[in-house]
Amino acid sequence: MIFECSLSPDRSERELLSLCEKKLRAPCRYFRILRKSLDARDKRNIRWVYTVECDSRVQKKQERCLKIITKPMPRVFIAGAGPAGLFCAVRLVRHGITPTLLERGRPVEERAQDAERFFRTGVLDRDSNVQFGEGGAGTFSDGKLNTQTNSPLNREVIDTFLEFGAPEEIGYLGKPHIGSDRLREVVANMRRFLLERGAHIEYSAKLGDVRFENGSLSEICVNGQWREADLLVLAVGHSARDTFEMLLARGFPLEQKEFAVGVRIEHLQENISKSQYGPQFSLLPPADYKLVSHASERAAFTFCMCPGGVVIPVASEEGGVVTNGMSNFAREGKNANSALVVQVRRGDFGSEHPLAGVEFQRKLERAAFAAAGDYRAPVQLVGDFLAGRESSRFGEVLPTYARGTVFADMEALFPAYITDAMRTAIPDMDRRLRGFACPDGILTGVESRTSSPVRIVRGEDLQAVGKAGVYPCGEGCGYAGGITSAAADGLRVASAIAERYM
Repeated sequence: MIFECSLSPDRSERELLSLCEKKLRAPCRYFRILRKSLDARDKRNIRWVYTVECDSRVQKKQERCLKIITKPMPRVFIAGAGPAGLFCAVRLVRHGITPTLLERGRPVEERAQDAERFFRTGVLDRDSNVQFGEGGAGTFSDGKLNTQTNSPLNREVIDTFLEFGAPEEIGYLGKPHIGSDRLREVVANMRRFLLERGAHIEYSAKLGDVRFENGSLSEICVNGQWREADLLVLAVGHSARDTFEMLLARGFPLEQKEFAVGVRIEHLQENISKSQYGPQFSLLPPADYKLVSHASERAAFTFCMCPGGVVIPVASEEGGVVTNGMSNFAREGKNANSALVVQVRRGDFGSEHPLAGVEFQRKLERAAFAAAGDYRAPVQLVGDFLAGRESSRFGEVLPTYARGTVFADMEALFPAYITDAMRTAIPDMDRRLRGFACPDGILTGVESRTSSPVRIVRGEDLQAVGKAGVYPCGEGCGYAGGITSAAADGLRVASAIAERYM
């Protein structure tokens, strides 16, 4: 039996069981929360809304049925061990195909140390950082699993995360998140699963080149060594700029893709929660938000909001400052942060070259580095930005960016159409979220890696057009926009490969 019920924030979820038994008119022997979401539309009557499944009979968990492949196994390589690559590998081994994962960075535990070293010292490892390494860029975010796609694979993504140790609540929360700290554990569990089932994982293993024979993939070059290969999954992530250059030189069909750029905006989390929930905010989890403004000619929107989080340095190239947001599972930090970004168009890139979007990003990142130096970040208070004046001191909000900050004028970093759109959007968004335009809020630049600036064109069979045996996959190749959609695309590509050998 499936039904909906609601509880006020001061009531315990244990009461759900008694509600089920009243519905069943019998003792409840099976109980599961299918979905949990917060209804805060009426701040005088905020409710947790549940969809629950219950029965007076004991339910048996269905075992996963695996398909066994009897044909000769192909030599499959997966370049990139982010969500797309890992989920592709998991599905392949469940179909009896044992791939080799090539990860240019290090295992997630070592990679976390490399990132922390960069945060402290400013010494950047170009191949093991927040962008590159086991788990992908999303490992250093919030582990948000909500997505705007409606793929039937999304449920399998959630169930797979649960299988490998993600918090149980992601199975039913309306806005599930794992947290950066818990996500690292999940990634390590996925690694162990793959190794136990015969897959191979190579770290500090960079895809450098590819060769084709009679129109089909024949070899790949890894760390300068050529190896025979039948299939290659490109799950390289949105920051694999050197890989994009190599693919373009080898005749792959690359095209420009639009994305968005802007800043990170920080507020006190308590103020955001009060604004969202009203007097009951202390009884509820740290509030999030998602805002869009069409007040100017260019749309602006918030993205990757991190309740109780921090702003982190995420550069992958020397001489550029890049920011992102991160929060742990508990979301216990003092500040809230989110990307505040404006859409950029192909015409803004100044060139029809397939990698012109990459150069657009680089220009912003280098301008931010020049404004602050040593991977510190340029910052400006919201009130000063709106008034068009320089900042000189912080107010009630203090920056969380680990490398330190330098006051700078955001208008010196971005084209005017970006800052004009942000300046119009902030007060417009404040009408829907009071306090968003708080003068003491902090803008930290630059947020430039919201999504991939390129798309590697693939056909209906999911192979790169004219490059048989190569499967562009996930966010980096232009087919996803976050952890869940990237993982789902990895599953999709794995199924396409498996069908060829069934």
